[in-house]
Amino acid sequence: MKSGADESGVPGVFRRRIGDIVVTAISDGYIDGTLELLRNVDLELARQVLVDSFRPVRRIDVNTFLITSEGRTALIDTGAGGYRSTTGRLNAHLAAVGVDPRSIDTVLLSHLHPDHSAGLSNTAAEAVFPNAELLMHEREPTYWLDDAAMARAGEHERKAFFLDQRELIAPYRNRTRLFTSGEVFPGVTAIPAFGHTPGHVAFLVASGPDQLMIWGDVVHLPEVQTAYPGAGVGFDVDLAQAADTRRRIFDQVAADRILIAGMHLHFPGFSHLSRRGDGYQLHPESWLQAV
Repeated sequence: MKSGADESGVPGVFRRRIGDIVVTAISDGYIDGTLELLRNVDLELARQVLVDSFRPVRRIDVNTFLITSEGRTALIDTGAGGYRSTTGRLNAHLAAVGVDPRSIDTVLLSHLHPDHSAGLSNTAAEAVFPNAELLMHEREPTYWLDDAAMARAGEHERKAFFLDQRELIAPYRNRTRLFTSGEVFPGVTAIPAFGHTPGHVAFLVASGPDQLMIWGDVVHLPEVQTAYPGAGVGFDVDLAQAADTRRRIFDQVAADRILIAGMHLHFPGFSHLSRRGDGYQLHPESWLQAV
């Protein structure tokens, strides 16, 4: 286990072994906002859940995950970059563990939302990971590059979710690979988890008997959405499908006792999930003393 710190002293990296694979959780920062983001749940009930959990109201962690397997290095999601003033810490935290962005050979995207992809390119429209192949589900660019879908979106969504994404992935146009499912990196399998976006995926990391489900944006407010799995967010492209996906993945990881991590679980996010009444409860993993 290894941790690093940014200038504020807040731990920014956390390393864990999954069999022969090393997974490093890397914080890109956090995003604060209001509960108006939530859908299909009473907002005062949601607020009370957060207060009872000693959590700031709608503070969302932004996590990425570095995967080292068979001599190769992949990054799952790239954080929010300069999308918010409280994000954009990924590169500093990579440096803290001695990882040069040029050494990353694969970037896996759970989906094309700015808090997952804005770290792909810099302000000069250059690739931050110049030697990496970019991988995403084939349904993601089909949707976000669709002018008809963009025309149906609101002004903010057109800019942040359609136009900006086109600019972010442009430097990788000649080294982009699309997938549907299956192994996308040694020991890493893409699991379709549609609804939040049309091509949203989770990634199952497996080596020997060990497994880790990095579930992307299955949840945004963990305490609320595990207690009330029907609760969605305004950024869900298909709210009903996202809820169905959430219940399916919750059922799987709880029944099979699979270790989980997520882009918006509280850093470092390694946890287990168990049933509790009509919902579920998160159990942060105990601190492990060695990699």
